Amino acid sequence: MTDTDRAVAPSPPTAKLTFWTMTAMVVGSMVGAGVFSLPRRFAQETGVAGALIAWVVAGTGMLMLAFVFQTLALRRPDLDAGVYAYAKAGFGEYLGFFSAFGYWASACVGNVTYWVLIMSTLGALIPALGEGDTLLAVALSSLGLWGFFLLIRQGIKEATAINRIVTVAKLVPIIVFIILALFYLNPAVFAENWAGADYAGSLFQQVKGTMLATVFVFLGVEGASVYSRHAKRREDVGRATILGFLSVFAIFASVTIVSYGILPMADIAQLRQPSMAGVLEAAVGPWGQWFVSIGLIISVLGAYLAWTLMAAEVLFVAAKDRDMPRFLRRATGDDVPVNALILSTALSQFFLVVTLFSDNAFNLALDLTSALTLIPFLLAAGYALKIALRPDAGTVGASTTGMVVVGALATFYTAFLLFAAGLRFLLLSFVIYAPATILFAMTRREQGRPVFSPPSWSSSSSR
Repeated sequence: MTDTDRAVAPSPPTAKLTFWTMTAMVVGSMVGAGVFSLPRRFAQETGVAGALIAWVVAGTGMLMLAFVFQTLALRRPDLDAGVYAYAKAGFGEYLGFFSAFGYWASACVGNVTYWVLIMSTLGALIPALGEGDTLLAVALSSLGLWGFFLLIRQGIKEATAINRIVTVAKLVPIIVFIILALFYLNPAVFAENWAGADYAGSLFQQVKGTMLATVFVFLGVEGASVYSRHAKRREDVGRATILGFLSVFAIFASVTIVSYGILPMADIAQLRQPSMAGVLEAAVGPWGQWFVSIGLIISVLGAYLAWTLMAAEVLFVAAKDRDMPRFLRRATGDDVPVNALILSTALSQFFLVVTLFSDNAFNLALDLTSALTLIPFLLAAGYALKIALRPDAGTVGASTTGMVVVGALATFYTAFLLFAAGLRFLLLSFVIYAPATILFAMTRREQGRPVFSPPSWSSSSSR
């Protein structure tokens, strides 16, 4: 054992999370910036019919992924950190490393969109903030970024307690929006939007065009799985995942569909983001815009908290498994992976500065976040299918036909999402993934191990 290993050997007490706290983390990580942009994102691609089909496809596919995380949590209770651990166990250390890196990078890129959207929302009141990409906006966002670092630095229990409160607070304006939109819904406008506007293509193209938007809003369905090492009871991980998903799915689909009954599709497609504010303003007047804007700020801050926790957790657990540099293993006495948290905040800070030089950084970051996450999701689904067909060593329980079907459908769905994302975002993802090979090589050499070795197709998690 090296001196460095001795310095990190004592394990701090792990904070234990209840079922409802983990459910709140799933909901809190999914309900963020995406839901407030749904009306415009969907109206730019499809009408009511296409939206209904898109939500059925996305809901079924993401439900299969939720079942995947539930199944893997029960069948491989020895694996922590969810997405990363499953990819490593199923397909070897190299792909496992890329899953951890890609998931972490997507969280950091996604966190930048939260601050940009907050500043863009405030820009309606303070013109100097512009679309969230001015020097003043970046400076204020940076203060918020590091302020949250100090908050989370105080301890996991304190951060998750705040997340529970924020989760409840941010659901209120969204539910009020749905109720008011239903009350003011115009059946004639809704009927005109049924087939889509003239600029919409075939029904298949309409549905395909919405897929990345649905991926972004559903990111976080794996939240309880990522934080599984903190669960009081292992079975709570899967239960929290399913309940959180079903609750959020109902909200997302409702927000999208009711908006088509307020304004023509072409008008919704031209609204400033957050487009939900514009829809409610059209229904009830100017106060609707401010009501939604306040709810957005609360929602986004809560989502940022949840995603920052998950990003740091992935790095921390990967480092404990010796797949990231050893300095990332260090945690405080309050169970906060402080070095991983610093690195995550620093990467978000870097991308935040990049927005100063980008014309359309917000939309690009949204789609890039989705694309980066698809590969880790595909590997996790593939592993679920693999152990359903041929259980690994350490797998708990026998396989069933249902497990095979769930694994196959989840794998097919994530592969379809990569196709729907298109070559552009897939290539951009690999541009970000490519430099990570250097980090992988450095980590292996640090441990005196060969950079590349044949993958273990049974269970690479045991050493």
